[in-house]
Amino acid sequence: MVVARQREPLSPLEPSPLVPQEPEPRLAAVPEVLSGARITCRCLEEEGITTVFGYPGGAVIPLYDAIPDSSFTHVLTRFEQWAALAAVGYARATGDVGVCIATSGPGATNLVTALADAYLDSVPIVAITGQVSQALIGRDGFQEVDITGITLPVTKHNYLVRRPEDIAPTIKEAFYLARSGRPGPVLVDIPKDVFIAKAEFTYPRTTGRKSYQPNTIPNIRQVRLAAELIGRATKPLIMAGHGIILSKAEEVFQRFAEKTDIPTIYTLLGLGAMDEAHPLSLGMMGMHGHRHVNRALEECDLLVNIGARFDDRATGRVAGFAPNAKIIHVDIDPAEIGKNIPADVPVVGDAGEALRLLIEEVGDGDHAGWMRWIDEQRDRVLEAALEDVPEWPEPYAIIKAISAATNRDAIVTTDVGQHQMWAAQQLGVRYGTRWITSGGLGTMGYGLPSAIGAKMGRPDLEVWAIIGDGGFQMSSSELATAVQQKLDINIAIINNGYLGMVRQWQDLFNNRNYSEVEISGPDFVKLAEAYGATGIRVLKDAEIMPAIQRARSIKGPVLVEFVVEPEANVYPIVPPGASNSEMMHNPQWMPTAEDV
Repeated sequence: MVVARQREPLSPLEPSPLVPQEPEPRLAAVPEVLSGARITCRCLEEEGITTVFGYPGGAVIPLYDAIPDSSFTHVLTRFEQWAALAAVGYARATGDVGVCIATSGPGATNLVTALADAYLDSVPIVAITGQVSQALIGRDGFQEVDITGITLPVTKHNYLVRRPEDIAPTIKEAFYLARSGRPGPVLVDIPKDVFIAKAEFTYPRTTGRKSYQPNTIPNIRQVRLAAELIGRATKPLIMAGHGIILSKAEEVFQRFAEKTDIPTIYTLLGLGAMDEAHPLSLGMMGMHGHRHVNRALEECDLLVNIGARFDDRATGRVAGFAPNAKIIHVDIDPAEIGKNIPADVPVVGDAGEALRLLIEEVGDGDHAGWMRWIDEQRDRVLEAALEDVPEWPEPYAIIKAISAATNRDAIVTTDVGQHQMWAAQQLGVRYGTRWITSGGLGTMGYGLPSAIGAKMGRPDLEVWAIIGDGGFQMSSSELATAVQQKLDINIAIINNGYLGMVRQWQDLFNNRNYSEVEISGPDFVKLAEAYGATGIRVLKDAEIMPAIQRARSIKGPVLVEFVVEPEANVYPIVPPGASNSEMMHNPQWMPTAEDV
């Protein structure tokens, strides 16, 4: 006989299955009480930060005491300025906010140049500085400076935090300001006693300021006025700026250019807004731009500036800039519109949002005849000269070889000077986030630390730093950082034994009065080896590509020194005070009557 299994009697604590039960009340979470230092670290974690760059010192010792228990990686650079520029490289490569830390006094003041660099190039970084204890503020305490006062002109905003409970809302707002609207650097200064004091930690979910309302969506009436001008133009050009890359709008920008069939020129920081190999891409404009680009600027009847500042290095003499053109200026910062070049149609808003609206308003364009005219202006003599192989490795061959070896997929950072312009002219940039250079400030020493930041942010990508021998000697100590972090980066030093760009100006505009521009240097190969990196020297043109391929095959930092002709110049060049149409060309490459 089968006996039915009886259910065990209910426990006095077990709810009856037949009686509906009230849900148990949820206990409110008790906020954690943490030190200001730990709150700072938790804020960075809440923002998703995985890498910070910095250098410790007295006022930030409490913060560094908390860092080992945090989830993010701290990269110890060898100088605070390079920590901030590494944060800039990280931000440029990832599209996210870069973070750097420095102590009070000299540590904080060493950030100023890098903050100015980020400010002029609209790069989102958050700098956290220590400050002396509040009881010492204003008393000339050891390593006390008014860093918020000092950095006011070169930051988007800055803060002095007085209480530990203010750290979280301040950092939340700092990140919001850094990445929203026109991006830029924000500094948060925290006294040592605030790092030590404790408070309840709750990270805000939202933030905002009534006085800060960036206008990201353009006025549709202005968009339609711009579309009407585009529809009537017969010789239009697009001037592509950094704003397209900052708004992550490269794809929609290419669709806009293709739909309107408008040829595109680039500012220095706009390179990569669309692949330079695209049929509508003409190349870089301005002081060291391509001849056919500047001739097209002189001839065009409409210039559509999207996300650029009309910087003087792009425009040359304002009176001679695009003299026949109506101007459409799209910019998220209303202060930029009309500042240097008057706009016939201003469009205030995010570049991506403006392009999405414009695509809906413009018709399909056809400017094949205009493109043929531009193509006829190309410097065929120069192009032929670049195919010649000189006895010594010359800069164009080096840049072209790096571009070919990497298939234009690598991140390339540069320092500032002749090598920067050679790279801008000849790399053929494919992606905007993989072209990292100092534009507005022109900061020497930029190349190596920005490469370190870029590699930390994008470890999956190949990274090359193209640097002059002068700029490299400013930040060469960062080889130690690259070795300590085991970073697989390649450094190409274009060594001409001069401060090349200054020498070129003295050559062309100061009667060859070479004043304090000849610069000696160490044995760069031995220096690399002393730091624990690999060093390679190239003296002949035939050695260029083998050296590049060897560098790519070695894990860890590799320095390749390319010894070049000492007095090689960058051409074309627009003389100071001249218009873009008055470019100077290499006398050896000037076309003859037969060439023309």
